[in-house]
Amino acid sequence: MKNLELKFKNVDGKIVTLSLEEPIEPIDPVEVNLVMDEIIAADAFTSKGGGLVEKYSAQITERYVQEIELT
Repeated sequence: MKNLELKFKNVDGKIVTLSLEEPIEPIDPVEVNLVMDEIIAADAFTSKGGGLVEKYSAQITERYVQEIELT
């Protein structure tokens, strides 16, 4: 499963991560930047350390899970 992780700094300077499952690919870095700017401008999310005030990073993560059959 792939996730798009958008990382922001909040008012307290701590990192807050918004994770979106199964993003549409290919990822457009320009679009990601614009969306992150809109999230900050709209004050759409808050955290224990206050609102989101600065972009920190964005990344795609992928997790592979292999089930082990137990008998």
